[in-house]
Amino acid sequence: MEPLPEDGERDWAEPGVYTVSPGVHRIPLPLPQDALRAVNVYVVTDGSRLVLVDSGWALESARERLSRGLKALGADLGDIDEFLITHVHRDHYTLAVELRREFGGKLGLGKREEASLVRSGDPDRFPMEAQVGLLERCGAGPVVEELARAFGGARHTEAHLWEQPDEWLIPGKRAIVPGREFDVVHTPGHTDGHVVFVDDAAGLVFSGDHVLPHITPSIGFQPVPTDLPLSDYLDSLRLVREMPDRRMLPAHGPVTDSVHARVDELLEHHRDRLEVMGGEITADVTTAYEVALRLGWTRKKRKLDEMDPFNRMLAVLETGSHLDLLVAQGKLTATEAEGVRHYTS
Repeated sequence: MEPLPEDGERDWAEPGVYTVSPGVHRIPLPLPQDALRAVNVYVVTDGSRLVLVDSGWALESARERLSRGLKALGADLGDIDEFLITHVHRDHYTLAVELRREFGGKLGLGKREEASLVRSGDPDRFPMEAQVGLLERCGAGPVVEELARAFGGARHTEAHLWEQPDEWLIPGKRAIVPGREFDVVHTPGHTDGHVVFVDDAAGLVFSGDHVLPHITPSIGFQPVPTDLPLSDYLDSLRLVREMPDRRMLPAHGPVTDSVHARVDELLEHHRDRLEVMGGEITADVTTAYEVALRLGWTRKKRKLDEMDPFNRMLAVLETGSHLDLLVAQGKLTATEAEGVRHYTS
């Protein structure tokens, strides 16, 4: 395997090592049975020191793919000096934990991921425990039942993969390899502690799941929910938009030339969704679940009952986050009865 130029002609998830710019290489790692298909891990090196931005999921297939990719760059898994993780989801964090145990290397994660990391490491936690509570508030009892049938009452099986990092990353400049520094930028919304890494000299932004080229990231999917994750997310998009435009190196999807172009599309998407969702509230449609049933989802405009239980959950919770933001903006009002939130215009 030899490094290939990042030319945009290949399928972004095709196995290989792709040179994004001098000293920066992209290695897509597999996500079996996941619609995202792959997660991009970025290798930053000066030939002596080697840093990874995100690490992949702790799967043997991902480990093997990463090992082959590093060999193409003349390195091994034990040569990784540091892992810088954009956020605490398992496809970004957990392989770094396994490799650190075996080979060493430091691990850095955004400071505001601490609460969710601690909760993720609780072996007594049920999968998606917090999300079930949010679904009940959304009036989505049928989705809760579907999740129970799909995932059962099994305890959390990956608690051992959520060890503490060596460093809690805070916003500001940070040395990466000799002659190269990143600006750590806090971008909450997808998760509360999500960060992006800006390489100003090279004109790059490692955007994690904050800005993705083909899909809209889920909002606030984390073990410890926050009050207004969509408000946080939109503010974070505007923060990136106020910075100089740069090449976007996302966690899922191809490298693109302009992060601004995609941020503009995401802001417009959420403006549209806020208007559409708010417009669905009537005397007969008062809950997030009832609104979600009336909308189209994904680019194919699929109905809620055409989706699998996991994605139904994400759709309902996204609807709730939009309606809650409309309440915060004074465009809707909300009351709760028997644990269910009802909205009125």
